Amino acid sequence: MTEDKKNIKPEIEMDNKNKASSSEAHSTEKVDKTSSTEKNVPVEKNNTSEKDVVDVKSNTPEIDKSNDSKIFNEVSIFGKKIGMTRLFLDDGNNSCPVTVVEAGPCYVTQIKTQESDGYDSVQIAYGDIKDSKTNSARKGHFALSNVSPMRYLREFKVKNIDDFALGDKISVSSFSEGDYVKVKGKSIGRGFAGHMKRHGFGGGRKSHGKNSVMRKAGSIGAGSDPSRVWKGTRMAGRMGFDNVSVKNLAIVKVDEVKNLLFIRGAVPGSNKGLVFITK
Repeated sequence: MTEDKKNIKPEIEMDNKNKASSSEAHSTEKVDKTSSTEKNVPVEKNNTSEKDVVDVKSNTPEIDKSNDSKIFNEVSIFGKKIGMTRLFLDDGNNSCPVTVVEAGPCYVTQIKTQESDGYDSVQIAYGDIKDSKTNSARKGHFALSNVSPMRYLREFKVKNIDDFALGDKISVSSFSEGDYVKVKGKSIGRGFAGHMKRHGFGGGRKSHGKNSVMRKAGSIGAGSDPSRVWKGTRMAGRMGFDNVSVKNLAIVKVDEVKNLLFIRGAVPGSNKGLVFITK
């Protein structure tokens, strides 16, 4: 029995070796077959290299967002008054007082036409604002022109409505040196003031017999008829912070990089006040 077992063991080992050798041969045949098929099948090569990809990207034109505003002949724009200074002219001898206004950029948010509203006008928006401070109605209005919510809205009439489109950017590039503009703004508030300071009254006489009438307003109307004070009678009250328009102000200089307009003369309002400039 022991001899038979000894004789059986090597046979089993030989069978295992033969199986291993046959499996290795079979695997090598598979490798050879796959390699032969890979050699015979043509492989499509991509001719584009990394350099070509870089060149394609570099050749694609980039959108310049700094100069994406159009130039309009008839246009209005919001601005913020910076302050007043003095500019010397080309000869260097003469100078002129100017008001510096940071104008725009503004965006077209609505276009009204004769067919829809009975007149042609353009609505513009100015001044960024948080979304949390804007209601849903205004958000939907700004979404029509693909513009983020803004603080101020105003419209102005135009003759040629075809020049404008929703979302157009309006900047100082539409203005040039020598243009005459009209500027609207709120005058500086002075608080409560008397009639002499507010309206320039002269007061009463200082002659003999006149006591405590030097700074009085005097009569404000008849007693029996009309038995009331006429509406609009000039009296003491809140002074300033009125809507003021100044026409025919010349533009001396335009700075497109900093969005600045240098307007000759004084502009209504205090520094950092909102103004509306019409070309």
